[in-house]
Amino acid sequence: MDKTEIQDPLVYRRILLTVDEDDHESTTRAFRFAITLAHDYDATLGIVSVMESEDINIFDSLTPSKIREKRDDLKQAVEQYVQAAEDNGLNKVEPLAYEGGDVDDVILERVIPDFQPDLIVTGADTQFPHSKISGAIGPRLAKRAPVSVIVVR
Repeated sequence: MDKTEIQDPLVYRRILLTVDEDDHESTTRAFRFAITLAHDYDATLGIVSVMESEDINIFDSLTPSKIREKRDDLKQAVEQYVQAAEDNGLNKVEPLAYEGGDVDDVILERVIPDFQPDLIVTGADTQFPHSKISGAIGPRLAKRAPVSVIVVR
């Protein structure tokens, strides 16, 4: 074991927070944790939410105004978290809104390459905490992401 490696502190410079508007409780906890880390490390905080394909029913998909409305709602939700982060003293906050596909796939294949985080913070699923259904993206991201993932309970 190289002594200099274990004495070298692990510092995060780009933190990605995943926001799930369907699970406000876990998102709030993850948000609080992420802004604390970003503040302590003087890191850039990226706040991302993904509009899943399944969030759009067949009728809405045929109506451009409905799609636009859902996009606007997603962007507004992300902006609210950005504003809250800035209100808490963060200066380096980036809003990120994506759409299409499963949340974890979009984060892994598009968000991570675009934002290039060195840490992902996500909430534990509180809607179905005892369910065997792998609804929460946290565990799936932890298994597949090329960077560290913290799942906040």
